[in-house]
Amino acid sequence: MNVKRREMGQSKKDDLAYKILKDIKASPDLGLLRCVQCGMCASSCPAARHSEYDPRVVIKRVLDDDKTLLEDKYIWNCFYCYNCHSVCPVGNSVCEVNQILRQMAIDKDTGKKEIESFMSFADSFLDTGLGVIPKEHHKQLSKDYGPHWDRLQQQLEDVRKTLNLESMFLLPEAEKEVDKTLEAIGFKNRVKKIKDVRDKK
Repeated sequence: MNVKRREMGQSKKDDLAYKILKDIKASPDLGLLRCVQCGMCASSCPAARHSEYDPRVVIKRVLDDDKTLLEDKYIWNCFYCYNCHSVCPVGNSVCEVNQILRQMAIDKDTGKKEIESFMSFADSFLDTGLGVIPKEHHKQLSKDYGPHWDRLQQQLEDVRKTLNLESMFLLPEAEKEVDKTLEAIGFKNRVKKIKDVRDKK
C-alpha cells in the first residue's frame, strides 16, 4: 500500500479506493483513506462472528488496490447492519464500501452470478408491478414458519376482506405505468443481463 499517497488523501483514478470515494453512493465524509486498521469494525461485526468474513480485511484489500476483491465471495457476507459504521473512530463505513464493491462486481459477470438467485423477485415486479414473495419460496417459508404460514396464505383474501382492505394488486393502468418506469430506469435490461449469465451456467 502506498502510505505516502494515503497520508496525502490522494489516490490514482484506477485505484479501488479512488473509484469508491468517487461513487455516487459514497458519503462525502467517508473515512476510507483514514483507516488505521484498528479492528473496531471487526469486533462489532455479526458476520465476522459467524463466518470467515472480516470487514477490516475488506478495507485493507481496497487500500492495497486488490481488484480480485470484486471476484471474491467475501464481499457478499456483509449484512448491512452498519455496526462497523457506528464504531469506526475515523468515520469509515465498510457497509457503504461493500455496497459499492458489490455494484462494481455486478457490472462484471461475477457479481451477476451472486444475485441471480433473486431474479424471481425481479420477475414479480415485472409480472405484477409489486414486490411479492415468489411462489417458489412458499415451500421454504412453510417449512420455516409452520402451519401458521399455510393458514395465512389460504385465508389471506378473507382476512383482507374482514379488514376492509382493497385488493393488494395494482389496477391494470397502474401496472402499465410501473412497467414503463421499469423500462425507463433500465431495470428490465439489468434483469435480462443477469438472467443471461444464469443461463450460461
